[in-house]
Amino acid sequence: MTANDDTPKRAPGDRDRDRQARNGKGHYQGDIYADEKAAAAARYYAEHPGITYQELADATGYSNRGDAWRAVQKARKAALQQAGQELIATEAAQLDDLFVSAMEILERDHVMVSHGRVVTDDTGTPLLDDGPKLSALREMRAIRESYRKLLGVDQPAKVEHSGGVTYELVGVDPQDLV
Repeated sequence: MTANDDTPKRAPGDRDRDRQARNGKGHYQGDIYADEKAAAAARYYAEHPGITYQELADATGYSNRGDAWRAVQKARKAALQQAGQELIATEAAQLDDLFVSAMEILERDHVMVSHGRVVTDDTGTPLLDDGPKLSALREMRAIRESYRKLLGVDQPAKVEHSGGVTYELVGVDPQDLV
């Protein structure tokens, strides 16, 4: 397969950079060069439908089809993570707006109304109704719980169980087991 002008080219020092991207045990550590190369490989793969991973490796400078496949998977994962972060930010902004609205209700004074009339004390001063403030507090608590779930703050509870297990054999004479 011949590469066109948009194909990422392997520079003379690329093999050295690939070696530097691995730690002392030979495990891949990653760097900006490798991320950019993976993104370029994924773009090339998307722009050339039907291309095999070996052809992708040949065109983009990966040593084999497995490395080319891993590069495309890495780019897909990065794109999904970015989309997930954007979704979380959008949801958090909506929760912020709800929290501000509930705070405004909490900070306001609400007069007590009965049968369409404002309830007053003996001096004619309207009595305050705490119901809307309590409702706002409940909403604020629910919004905070939604934040905790959205951001993964609440970890699952670890349940430990100790004790023995007793087995009972029904319909079997224990003497037959010996």
